[in-house]
Amino acid sequence: MEGGVVKANKTEFSECFQTIWSTPYIMLLALSAGIGGLLFGYDTGVISGASLYIRDDFEAVEKHTWLQETIVSMAVAGAIVGAAFGGWMNDKFGRKKSILFADILFVMGSLVMALAPNPWVIIVGRIFVGLGIGIVSMTSPLYISEASPARIRGALVSTNGLLLTGGQFLSYLVNLAFAKTRGNWRWMLGIAGVPPLVQFILMCFLPESPRWLYRQSRIQEARDILEKIYPANEVEQELNALQSSVEAEGSMGDGVFSKLKSAWNNKVVRRGLYAGVTVQVAQQFVGINTVMYYSPTIVQLAGFASNRTALALSLITTGLNSFGTILSMLFVDRFGRRRLMIVSMIGIISCLIVLSIMFFQASVHAPPVSIIESNHFGVNSTCSDFRMSSNPTSWNCMTCLRASSGCGFCANGVNIYNPGACLTADTITRGTCRAQNRYTYGCPSKFGIFTVLLLGLYILSYAPGIGTVPWIVNSEIYPLRFRGTGGGIAAVSNWVSNLIVSETFLTLTETLGSAETFLLFAGFSTVGLVAIFFLVPETKGLQFEEVEKMLEKGYRPGLFRSKRKDPNAKSASSF
Repeated sequence: MEGGVVKANKTEFSECFQTIWSTPYIMLLALSAGIGGLLFGYDTGVISGASLYIRDDFEAVEKHTWLQETIVSMAVAGAIVGAAFGGWMNDKFGRKKSILFADILFVMGSLVMALAPNPWVIIVGRIFVGLGIGIVSMTSPLYISEASPARIRGALVSTNGLLLTGGQFLSYLVNLAFAKTRGNWRWMLGIAGVPPLVQFILMCFLPESPRWLYRQSRIQEARDILEKIYPANEVEQELNALQSSVEAEGSMGDGVFSKLKSAWNNKVVRRGLYAGVTVQVAQQFVGINTVMYYSPTIVQLAGFASNRTALALSLITTGLNSFGTILSMLFVDRFGRRRLMIVSMIGIISCLIVLSIMFFQASVHAPPVSIIESNHFGVNSTCSDFRMSSNPTSWNCMTCLRASSGCGFCANGVNIYNPGACLTADTITRGTCRAQNRYTYGCPSKFGIFTVLLLGLYILSYAPGIGTVPWIVNSEIYPLRFRGTGGGIAAVSNWVSNLIVSETFLTLTETLGSAETFLLFAGFSTVGLVAIFFLVPETKGLQFEEVEKMLEKGYRPGLFRSKRKDPNAKSASSF
């Protein structure tokens, strides 16, 4: 805004700890609602390992990359609908009932996937789970935000992010635990039905959001809950702030389109959406869900052959994601939302560029293809493009994988870096190669360990900033009456972006190559960094009503602000 962003008092993590120690009821609300984040994380993470075994069980999935991408991304497609529907549901029925409905969808989807007789039924189950993810992804942070004192709101909303990354970490543990169990992927997907049952029971005994209750004129109920959250001397102040916020809001229709029109015509909401949608789209186009959904596949592309090895190494990167979220809880109320995101994006761009270089080096130094090794499996098993090539001696593993006829590489049986075979990528031929204990997926690479280390550094750059903060920003940047609508629009933008990225990743790596794909994400991340700098203000430590006043005046980054200070601003913060 002109004159700068209002700067909140410095908030230490110790204050958050002291507050929840003296008022444990706040933490009970945060953790119970935060199980939604756990569900969100588990269901997005578990498919990365389960897909390895679904691919082995169903030949159609192994033969068609688009089918594997569809199984992964249908949850995202469901989440788009869930997020859009969830915005209306939050405003109409409240945060609590929205979470309860999402839990029912999670349980149904988990059962359908666990019992699925074919890939198409798995897809149906993924859609059910996706609907639940879409609702809970916006509702859990919103519920926690509205049940938290402003001074520790960022840290408490980050608990949702911590449980989200914890859910992803748990999914990899479960994947690893059931890797050699009969019906492995069924157990992996079916266990997802347990946490929503726990949350459903807990939420039945917890209250509705006090802010939503106040908006419904259930003032005494709102007061009763606020008295459990705030010190006695702050309850009246909070109620007065709520009254002022409600009185300042204009009326809007009950229909979905009426609400969308009212939201867009409201200057404060529109500016909030510029910021909220920007950070949600940027979160996805850094390519994070290529790592979350396809982490074991990326590790195999980096040169680690076995499913179990790929899952174990992926577990490390997911653990770093959880650790990074803890860092966010420590610093988001100390250093601010905007600064964490900007630093995070700079780190991500650097990692993606170096990761691209690593994959390029891996492709250049890929093992060559040998005519003798290929003929060892019989002429009919040899890749037709390789047989018909005018210069087969120029082929290496990467050339083989990019061949148009669906070819696969079978590594040398003595040394995986020696010349190998380029074979037709069908189940029988691949099985023959595996029976000889040969590497059968991706290209063996001496750069693999460096690639995994860079993935870890990428996660550490992502998690504390752009991984967690967008959900915090969207839980606090909209006026009360428009909070469900605004959060729903932003969540839909997140999931649409997620769908685009997850549905195209494997196709991009096959068409462009891994190096070029990660370089493309580096370019998207750079655009996201510029957009965040110009459109996203700082909201740390501000009451919801203060955020509204800030957006009413408008926001400009420090380098582009007017030199005339706003007399009402306490101080300015440009970064």
